[in-house]
Amino acid sequence: MCFGVRDALRKTHDLAQNGPITVLGELVHNPLAREHLETLGVREGDLDNANSASTASVVITAHGASDRRREEWRGRGHEVFDTTCPLVKKAHRSLECLVLAGYFPVVIGQRDHVEVRGLVGDFPNAVVVMSAEDLGGIPVDMRKIGIVSQTTQPVSRVASLVAEISFRFPDAEVRHVDTVCQPTKDRQSALLDLCARNEVIVVVGGNNSNNTAQLAETAERLGCRAYRVERPEDLRAAWFHRKDRVGVTAGTSTLDETVHAVVQQLRVMAKEQESLGIFDALKALS
Repeated sequence: MCFGVRDALRKTHDLAQNGPITVLGELVHNPLAREHLETLGVREGDLDNANSASTASVVITAHGASDRRREEWRGRGHEVFDTTCPLVKKAHRSLECLVLAGYFPVVIGQRDHVEVRGLVGDFPNAVVVMSAEDLGGIPVDMRKIGIVSQTTQPVSRVASLVAEISFRFPDAEVRHVDTVCQPTKDRQSALLDLCARNEVIVVVGGNNSNNTAQLAETAERLGCRAYRVERPEDLRAAWFHRKDRVGVTAGTSTLDETVHAVVQQLRVMAKEQESLGIFDALKALS
């Protein structure tokens, strides 16, 4: 689990000890963490709906929010606690600096993701792109284009889109600020090595976690069979062949104990497969 997610969970846990709070969205994209917060009485509201919290204290999630949204909640009398990941804050500052310097804002990421909505919330003319097909949204007469990305985007996708923007706008000054976070880069780099040594990759993380989905997609693109699980109970023996080499990775919001539990369950399943293989061999000899 990356430090930004861990800090957000710790701060929210501490706040819940002192009184009722409402988290404005899903604090982190992790179902087990969400279940734990529910046991503490933490309520869940909607960042975009100022009527969705009945508590005086509200929490901005690790994915961040626009300044406009923060002020709306403060304006309604709520005490706003901010658990935005520092690396997401860096992306916000980078985009703001680009706009102040006269660059047209472009964000590489998923349009409906909470982090991206927060990034563009203060810049309504910003264009969000995920593929070359989205570049048509950038006005053709732009002379200065500033680019940041969602912190969990694949490095290869960001590089490809930045190059395509430079190609399509040869007369424009294109400035890219790298905002893909280091934990995401580390996982993507480690996954390359993992895929080179294994046939199957199990990715542990929330079903609605962007970086978890990106890891699974990358593994499949590298020729591995990839399966996503939220917990060890999600594993299926039918996914694996007896001679498969299996690698395990996890999203940045996955609890360490969940990863360990998945690995342990895989080891149990491997022993069961081995025992079954020995039984089949003996049966064939009899």
